Amino acid sequence: MNWTVDAFLQELNKETSLDRERRLNTLSELERKQYTLNALKRGLGQFPEDHIPMSPQLIERKEYDEFYMERLTYTTMPHVQVPVLVLVPKEKKEQYSAVLACHGHGSGYYDALGMDAAGNWLDEPGIHQRIALQLVRKGLIVVLPEVMGFGARRVAKEMNQPPGSNSCATLSAQLLMNGRTLAGMRVYEAMRALDYMQTRADIKPDRIGAFGFSGGSLIAAYTAVLDERMKAIVLSGWMNTFADSILSIRHCIDNYVPSLLQDAEQTDIVELLAPRPLFIEAGEHDHIFPVQATRRAVKQLEEHYAALGAAQQLDADIHPGKHQISGVSSVPWLVDQLGVSGSA
Repeated sequence: MNWTVDAFLQELNKETSLDRERRLNTLSELERKQYTLNALKRGLGQFPEDHIPMSPQLIERKEYDEFYMERLTYTTMPHVQVPVLVLVPKEKKEQYSAVLACHGHGSGYYDALGMDAAGNWLDEPGIHQRIALQLVRKGLIVVLPEVMGFGARRVAKEMNQPPGSNSCATLSAQLLMNGRTLAGMRVYEAMRALDYMQTRADIKPDRIGAFGFSGGSLIAAYTAVLDERMKAIVLSGWMNTFADSILSIRHCIDNYVPSLLQDAEQTDIVELLAPRPLFIEAGEHDHIFPVQATRRAVKQLEEHYAALGAAQQLDADIHPGKHQISGVSSVPWLVDQLGVSGSA
């Protein structure tokens, strides 16, 4: 083992943490909040400057027992079209509360349905636990964009790779050399998804929430920090500390934001969501986001929410599973926060 390199990294992380805390301790609460927000914006890199028309195009609408599924595309930035699935409950309403669903690593947006890439139902629900179905069955419209780098959104030369492969490394390398990050592009596209949701006549524009899983929680959390149109947020299989997760266990490169640790730990960023409703879900046996650190992060968030007089706005569930969605407590919580009536 090259112990000198290990010692160097250990000392570097320690020094960075101490410097960060010394700097933050000199700031007022308001200044600290603005400082952390600016650090996140800076770390995510440049967003596209042209806010172009989205021009959504409906490709097909299929009927299932409990919902309709629309397959469509819209444009988020020059040259970029995003495939999107929209699940609409069959219960007749003029408008519905809605959820932006941010899937994690895997084969793409069909994972959140428990389908294969051809749209066929799989025997097992997978780690996403058919979360899109859980939500639509509770009376929510679910908007599920395919995240950049997965499924049909891999780079062309990697489209022939096995199902479940991704283009995170290729995209990250290209974007970093151009002053951008993959996390930043995904957050920007999530904000554009909110733009699209607010154009739909069947969605209540002030009743939009988010459900993120794993890397999708990173997208949901960072987007919600920058965009207050998200009224309630569930972060599943992600809440932790950088020190105990992406800096101690091998993770995909898309989790890493340049220089962010110098100014903020993971919990510092998520604190910016307060006092908006927030639910943390984690598996007791998650092997890449260790539950001990999750518990410490939740405790810090509880203290922060309580200090703001918003303790009732934060909830959490440590379920007995692994790195996977549960939904047992988080889905009813989100339904309640978004004011869905008549849900089964």
